[in-house]
Amino acid sequence: MKHLILLADGMADWPVEKLGGKTLLQYADTPHFDFLARNGRCGMLKTVPDGFHPGSEVANSSILGYDQHLVYEGRGPLEAASIGVELADDDLALRCNFVCLEGDLLKNHSCGRLETEESDILIKYLKEHLDSDRVHFYTGVQYRNLLVIKGGNKHIHCTPPHDIPLQPWRENLPKPAADSLPSKEESAEDTVRLLNDLILKSQELLRNHPLNLERMAKGMDPANSIWPWGGGYRPKMQTLMERFPQVHSGAVITAVDLIRGIGKYAGLRVIDVPGATGLWDTNYEGKAQAALDALKTDDFVYLHVEACDEAGHDGDLELKLRCIDALDKRLVRPILEQLSSIQGGQEGVTIALLPDHPTPIAHRTHTNEPIPFCIYHPSIEPDEVQTFDEVACQHGSYDLLEGDGFIEAFMNS
Repeated sequence: MKHLILLADGMADWPVEKLGGKTLLQYADTPHFDFLARNGRCGMLKTVPDGFHPGSEVANSSILGYDQHLVYEGRGPLEAASIGVELADDDLALRCNFVCLEGDLLKNHSCGRLETEESDILIKYLKEHLDSDRVHFYTGVQYRNLLVIKGGNKHIHCTPPHDIPLQPWRENLPKPAADSLPSKEESAEDTVRLLNDLILKSQELLRNHPLNLERMAKGMDPANSIWPWGGGYRPKMQTLMERFPQVHSGAVITAVDLIRGIGKYAGLRVIDVPGATGLWDTNYEGKAQAALDALKTDDFVYLHVEACDEAGHDGDLELKLRCIDALDKRLVRPILEQLSSIQGGQEGVTIALLPDHPTPIAHRTHTNEPIPFCIYHPSIEPDEVQTFDEVACQHGSYDLLEGDGFIEAFMNS
C-alpha cells in the first residue's frame, strides 16, 4: 500500500458571521473533499502539543508522528536543511524574514509579495555589511531566509512576525527566554544583544536600498527590516524509513523551505514543481501531477500547499475561499481521477486530507485547536461523516487523536 498525505496549510478556520456562522470549509463547495470524507473515515487531530507554539514546524512534524519534546528545535534548522546549509553542533539557526515596518508598527510579515530574486539581492547586500566569522546570512525562498549564529544561545524568545501584524515592533524584539540559564559559553543576553543589533543595522542598510526605493515607487511594501525567529540547533530525527518498514522511499512536494527541511530530516527526497509559489497562485495542477508521478516509484508522498495559510495571515476571506476551491478542484480532483495510473490503482493508495493548524481570517495567525482529517482508500469501511469540515469530522470514528495516533492509523490503514 502506498500513502499520500494532502496537507492544506492553515485551511481550518473559525465560524464566520458573514458566512451565516459557518466555517469556510462548511461554506465552500468542496465535492472532492467531501468524497474523501464520505467514503473514508474521519476524526480530529491535536497537532500542537500542550506548551508548544502553534507553528507549522510543530504541526507538520507532529502529523508525521514526531514527539516534539524529543525533536523540536524551531524553524531555523529545518530551513537550513532545506537549502543545504550544514550546521555544526554549536550553530544557532534562525528563520530570517524580510518584513515591512511602517513607523512603530510591523505592517506585515512578508513585505507583501517579495520574490526570491529580490530577496537574494538584499541578502547579498546584508552579507557584505553584516556577515562575520560568527554571523552568516543565506537566501531562502521569497521573504523566508536563514541566519546562522556561530555559538549562539537558543534560550531566547523571538516573536514570530506573522503573530504581530499591525502591532508595535520594538516591544516584540528578541528577549532572553524566561527559563534561560547561565552558560559557560555565550549567554542568552549576549545572543539577544547581537540579534537586536543586527535588526537595527539592517533597517539602516535597507531603508534606502535601490530595490526598496523601486518597490515603494510602484506602491509596493519595502523589505525594510530583517526579523529573526524560530531559532534552534540541528535536530535528531529518525527517518520514516527507520520507523515504518513498509516505506522504502518517499518524497515531499512543497514550495516552503520549512517543509522541505522536515522532509529531508524524515528521509524524503524533495520534488520542486515549476510555478509552485507558496501563495494563492501556486501551481496546483503541477503539484497534483508531481504527486501522481512520485507515487509510481515512492511508497510515501507528502504534498503540502501553503496558499490558505497566507490568505489567513492576510485576513482575506474571499481569497481563502478561492484557495479552498482551488485545492478541491485543481488538486484533489485530478489526483482522484488519475489514481488508476498508479501501479495497483486506487486500491493501492491510501490518502489523508488535513490542514496542519487553523489560521483563522479573523485572527490572522495560527491557533492550536484540533484540526479535521480524513483517511481514505476504496476498501476502508466508511463512518457516518458526509462532509469534510471542522464540525462534521468531530463525529468521525477516529474521534480525537494526538501524538503519533494519526500517522499510525494512516500507515496501518
